Amino acid sequence: MNSKIEKLIKQFAKLPRLGSRAAQRIVLALLQDNTGRAEKLANALLDAAATIRPCPVCGVLTDSDRTSCEFCQDASRANGQLCIVRDLSDVWTLEKSAVFFGRYHILGGLLSGVAGTTPEDLNISNLPERICNENIKEIIFALPNTVEGKTTQHYVISVIGSDCAVKFSELASGVPLGGDLDYLDDGTLSLAFGGRKEI
Repeated sequence: MNSKIEKLIKQFAKLPRLGSRAAQRIVLALLQDNTGRAEKLANALLDAAATIRPCPVCGVLTDSDRTSCEFCQDASRANGQLCIVRDLSDVWTLEKSAVFFGRYHILGGLLSGVAGTTPEDLNISNLPERICNENIKEIIFALPNTVEGKTTQHYVISVIGSDCAVKFSELASGVPLGGDLDYLDDGTLSLAFGGRKEI
């Protein structure tokens, strides 16, 4: 096989949830397409890489020229609730299901001894300041129901400490052990949010 095509397939195969077979199908479809789709995709990726950045407040990816993202700028979301999630796909899942109307905080991963993820790798350090500045009354953990998710949750609570007058809660019924938000339907997610329990 052509070395350039192999190189491209390897790059696509490194993407999450994409194996080598799926990567091969994508690459071949792009290269055999006569509509200029490959060039459009390449240009869109270059533009995104040059302009999109994480919000310095919450971690949501944004191309806004302002100092923060649209969620942090939206005054209607300043309702005293802060939802802590693992990554941007969790934000999209929650937004699509329309079960949460407060603000978000993306950790950028989960603590894991196996993966070597430490507290320094996560977006945690500015949380106490956010809680004070944004008058947060409730922190909702929407992390995976896994050992890593629970470990991360306990660590975040310890960082925030008991000095802040804030209630901690987590998603309740409907989230199976080992479950990710990505795989939950809107109804299950709505039940989990509505029935969240205090920690």
